[in-house]
Amino acid sequence: MLIVMQSLATAPQIDAVVAAVRELGLTPHPLPGATRTAIGMTGNTGSVDPGHFEVMPGVAEAIRVTKPYKLASREMHRENTTITLPQSDIGSQTFTVIGGPCSVESEKLLVQTAEFLLSKGVKLMRAGAFKPRTSPYSFQGMGLEGLKLLQKMRAKTGIGIVTELMDTEHAEAVEEATDIIQIGARNMQNFSLLKRVGKCRKPVLLKRGLSATLEEWLMAAEYVMAGGNYQVILCERGVRTFNDHSRNTLDLSVIPPAKALCHLPIFVDPSHGTGKRAYVPPMALASIAAGADGLLIEIHPDPDHAASDGQQTLNFEATEKLLTQLKTLAGVLGRRM
Repeated sequence: MLIVMQSLATAPQIDAVVAAVRELGLTPHPLPGATRTAIGMTGNTGSVDPGHFEVMPGVAEAIRVTKPYKLASREMHRENTTITLPQSDIGSQTFTVIGGPCSVESEKLLVQTAEFLLSKGVKLMRAGAFKPRTSPYSFQGMGLEGLKLLQKMRAKTGIGIVTELMDTEHAEAVEEATDIIQIGARNMQNFSLLKRVGKCRKPVLLKRGLSATLEEWLMAAEYVMAGGNYQVILCERGVRTFNDHSRNTLDLSVIPPAKALCHLPIFVDPSHGTGKRAYVPPMALASIAAGADGLLIEIHPDPDHAASDGQQTLNFEATEKLLTQLKTLAGVLGRRM
């Protein structure tokens, strides 16, 4: 249920509704808006009588929420969510590019890539310290040492960091080292991990699972938000189908229905979505045309010698060309890069 307060509702009236929700054994989620505050509630297994709240001072109406992903639903939060970072805002009025190597390899690589990205106006960098790999014999990342290199590079250049958290054991270390915590496709339904990042105060970039439906993806976001962390970014990275012409099937058709049902920003990862660097630029351009709020792209100064996923990684020259094209298309679509 969503309790909508009157535009002139006072802070004590809002607090009284929050307390009334708690008295029912439920969890209140105050959602301040541009003109009024709404209070969502979670934890109920049955129906709640709207009349219990509609008689309270300052309450405009109580609305039943039909979707199981209550906090992520537009029924609960009609306006698009904007996530504010020191480096930039992420939301419907902007188009944000996050770029960088698949893996942390060395301090030199990180600084070189960060300086290139910053020179092109890209203020957020992706790089994995922990790498989930299909084969146990593939490069697994530098782990905690990689996190230290990321922190050192961030202090030196000022660029924001996006890196993956794979297990609850390293949650505190990753939260300290990063500006956005990435949850990978394989962990989209790792509910213990989702509950843990729900306690974090850093934005969470939640990748879609390899075979996840839209509702399953939004329910995974709900796990994070139910823990109190409302800063969630969805990321489409391709799903598994019968095709053999690309690594995955990049499902850009999910963007419009996700936007219709959910208020959270949505990114696209065309690098993992296609698995082939030649396909990354056209799918990146298609992503902004489909309504995405940003991109996650793998970039490396020498992709053919990257420690992982070099075949889907752009070099600096290709990245510069793509950024120019994206900026042109963003202007046509009324978006700010």
